[in-house]
Amino acid sequence: MAIYKWCLITFSILWLAGCSDQSWRTTSISDIMPDLDFELVDENGEAVTDDEYLGNPTLLYFGFTYCPDVCPNTLSRLATAIGQLDAEVRDDIRVLFVSVDPGRDTPEVLSRYTDAFGPQFIGLSGDNSALDAVTKRYRVTYSYGEEDSDGNYDVTHSSAVFAFDQNGEAQFMIRDTDSMQDIVSDLDQLVAEE
Repeated sequence: MAIYKWCLITFSILWLAGCSDQSWRTTSISDIMPDLDFELVDENGEAVTDDEYLGNPTLLYFGFTYCPDVCPNTLSRLATAIGQLDAEVRDDIRVLFVSVDPGRDTPEVLSRYTDAFGPQFIGLSGDNSALDAVTKRYRVTYSYGEEDSDGNYDVTHSSAVFAFDQNGEAQFMIRDTDSMQDIVSDLDQLVAEE
């Protein structure tokens, strides 16, 4: 009987300890990514820092508006996932789209681009030193291809989306291989923590 009670107590302690651990269906990054921190320019041409977005769960994604497929697909998936959340929490999420192509992605261009995905989407950019600082912080790479005769060029960039809680602490990473069900589940859990 004593062994039974000991096993029951041990199981209960382990179960309760497991309840306090955050488990995400996507990839947990809470122990490996730094908190939200940047100094950039928003789509209104205003200098902003991460402090502007504290208090809301925030998704951070790096790309560029001339991206032919990866960026619009990723942002569309995020818009779809956010649209599946309860109506009263949808507006709590901020999606920060950081353009790594400041030469073409002016604040006006960013504003038009992000407006197509919803009110939760905000365009940010900066000069090369500001972009290098924030991409280095989140271990994101980007590079420019050669210009063609019309001055067009491609930008290679990472495709991961980083999720931060309302305190700006890194929580999970969304990849293009994650299912919509898993993304919605994790976003729902993220907004529930507010």
